[in-house]
Amino acid sequence: MPVISDTYLKVQTARANAVLPAAPAWDATPTVMICPGFDTFSLHFNYARAAAAGAFDFQIQVSPYSRTADVPAGVNEWEEQAIYASGAVAAGADITSNIQAELISYTNTAAGDLSFIYGPVALDGAVERMRVRCRESGVVGTPGDCYCLARFHDEEG
Repeated sequence: MPVISDTYLKVQTARANAVLPAAPAWDATPTVMICPGFDTFSLHFNYARAAAAGAFDFQIQVSPYSRTADVPAGVNEWEEQAIYASGAVAAGADITSNIQAELISYTNTAAGDLSFIYGPVALDGAVERMRVRCRESGVVGTPGDCYCLARFHDEEG
């Protein structure tokens, strides 16, 4: 496999600016971004609601496999981001902690385009590919537009 320079990989379009699908549907084919060896990433979103109370959900999915052909039979290709909550510590008792798949919801506070950044999020060089799927979750009958740019970082910047 040829060596790929990470120069062009550091900034990738995670989602082209387009109308969102209405919940419960997600983007049908989220853009797959190549990101081996990067330590962290940040997502830069721009969302334009189409109606008052417009909102959208996004979910980060990662793959430890560099290509679909490497995924073992019976194993999911994409892993969903998760949230972890540690249990309360009590002397002399085992602790139960919880982990659950997570999605993030953003609601515009005003009409027009609003932009925000999410991250940085640690990858620690353990992810080969990632994608960000999105959907309208506010006024699902009137979906807004969403754009997302991903910036990847390594120890050199």
